[in-house]
Amino acid sequence: MKKLGILAALVFISCAGAASAAQLEPYKDSLFAYPDIIKTGDDGDYVVVNYNELRDINARDQIPERRVKQAYVSMQPKRSQKDLIVTTDAGALKVMAVGNLDGGASVITLYLHGQGGSRQQGMNDYTFGGNFNRLKNLMDKNNGLYLSPDFTDFEAKGTGEVSGLISYFKAKSPKAKLFVACGSMGGQLCWRLGNDATISKNISGLILLGSLWDDKFTSSSAFKRRMPVFFGHGSRDPVFPISNQEGFYQKLRAQTPGYPVKFHRFESGNHGTPIRMTDWRLVLNWMLSVTS
Repeated sequence: MKKLGILAALVFISCAGAASAAQLEPYKDSLFAYPDIIKTGDDGDYVVVNYNELRDINARDQIPERRVKQAYVSMQPKRSQKDLIVTTDAGALKVMAVGNLDGGASVITLYLHGQGGSRQQGMNDYTFGGNFNRLKNLMDKNNGLYLSPDFTDFEAKGTGEVSGLISYFKAKSPKAKLFVACGSMGGQLCWRLGNDATISKNISGLILLGSLWDDKFTSSSAFKRRMPVFFGHGSRDPVFPISNQEGFYQKLRAQTPGYPVKFHRFESGNHGTPIRMTDWRLVLNWMLSVTS
């Protein structure tokens, strides 16, 4: 199993080719690396991770699903963390931020929550096995910026709000690669942003975690310019069946051979498993390596 894990990591590295994009420095990689890779396919683009609740929740959390063990977190990002109100053309938006707010950030990661969530979800240091805390640390330590906003809905209003937020922060850090990660129903916003020819120019990649698909994306300008897409999905997801998401992943690959898309299947995982288990550094470094 360990050999497969090493192989998967090497495949990610080899995909970078001659790209010279900056890479995020390691942070607690030994704790957050995939614990047991069952299988890889599609030249490393498809990875099956063995998810085990006894190991990945009970042994990792001090209080299962509520508080991860202290070894997984660092509170250093609290020094730069702020709760802001940003005025956009679509109205004022509450957003929590960590990292370089002064301008000149090298990378920006924006997390959009799902149904019933709020900006607090993506800033919680202790839930989801400390995975959001790792993302905060990765941005804070690498001259990056991490954003977790509230928004009105998953339709036109919410799309306008998030678009305004993206434009605001890209204006402050115009050279930054900006990645949008969407959990569950938040994926509807991911696709709406990706399908918008104007705002998608400011987006360098989409990350779908236990989320949905959109057949219209293959007709978008973002798809034509080969915007990277990552899918993380639990095999037992009762909200969005994995067969549909895997089918869409294969559609992207088939329509444009060599398209930059990856799928990480968490075997026996549920709806929230990808948010807990996805290796942020692995995914973001791959996206940084394949974007111009």
